[in-house]
Amino acid sequence: MVTGQDPPPRRQINDPRQLRALAHPLRLAVLQYLMAVGPRTASECAVEVGSTASNISWHLRHLAGHGLVEPVEPSDGRERPWRAAQVGLDFGAMSTDPVVMPEQDALIAASMAEESQLTRRFLDHRDKIDPRWLDTARLDGYVLRATPQEMDELAERLNALLRPYLATVRDDPPEDATLTYVGLRLFPRLNAAGRTE
Repeated sequence: MVTGQDPPPRRQINDPRQLRALAHPLRLAVLQYLMAVGPRTASECAVEVGSTASNISWHLRHLAGHGLVEPVEPSDGRERPWRAAQVGLDFGAMSTDPVVMPEQDALIAASMAEESQLTRRFLDHRDKIDPRWLDTARLDGYVLRATPQEMDELAERLNALLRPYLATVRDDPPEDATLTYVGLRLFPRLNAAGRTE
């Protein structure tokens, strides 16, 4: 059972400059990594995302310029760790603004690529994973029939259900708890002609 205080709200990202900053695959991967595991050094982030510490340091400073990450005082006086400045992101409603739309699309594409990479990594290494996790892992898809209002309500209910489990702010997780990934997409299913049925 999850207890404790409600996690802080997700940070609203709808400024085209912030969307553009996050649309870079390395910056998005680093930010998502920090939101998942908490403070890490540029070297630790570089190992996770397959880059160099100097390159990741540059990207961390760029993210810091947008208020998305912040430095943490080092505990050993050596390399400085960084942490995410929020526990989640909310990209808001899908825009049709010609300035915002391409930035939003680029970020969604980068996010989908990151999710695909995490899924592929799980599938490639499943022979090394505790079988209990294999029994509970799900890659489900559903086609629902619902109104926009119902989808909005469903998204809010799912958000409320998931947020108490957020890794970096969960109080007192069980000893055998590990980082898990949940991805969710809600949008109208279009046919080949680009229309709803």
